[in-house]
Amino acid sequence: MTEENHPNTSSEDAPEFSILRTYLKDASFEIPNAPQVFTEDWKPDINLQLNTEVSTVDTDLFEVVLRVTVTAKLGDRTAFLAEIQQAGIFTLKSFDETQKGHMLGAYCPNTLFPFAREAISDLVIKGGFPQLLLAPINFDVLYAQNIDQISAQVDDKHSH
Repeated sequence: MTEENHPNTSSEDAPEFSILRTYLKDASFEIPNAPQVFTEDWKPDINLQLNTEVSTVDTDLFEVVLRVTVTAKLGDRTAFLAEIQQAGIFTLKSFDETQKGHMLGAYCPNTLFPFAREAISDLVIKGGFPQLLLAPINFDVLYAQNIDQISAQVDDKHSH
């Protein structure tokens, strides 16, 4: 039997991504105008705020935290305020800086969003309100807008 030399098909430089863990890092739910808010017609104005934070845990290991804040108002009164921090620990190996930025700024938050959406829905229901299902979010678009905004600010500074 002869051994044949085969080129190594698995490159050590190939990008590697994995999810080590997802977890609810923090949760808060407030009903500042209870019980009166439950006696009013339920036609709330819903305000959604999203924020992501990335921190390095170790070489090639990152924590991404997706903060979701939902405020429901009836007129000028707050019906409820729900805030969660959905987190995940991700491995990213052999990504260039542009790819790594996109993975941490868009792909990882997109992975975390369904967990965040469920946590918000559970809090709202347990608070005695009708179910709230957040619409899907396109984190690729948000990330691209953020990059464009940063580039515009840098260009603005250089033009003065």
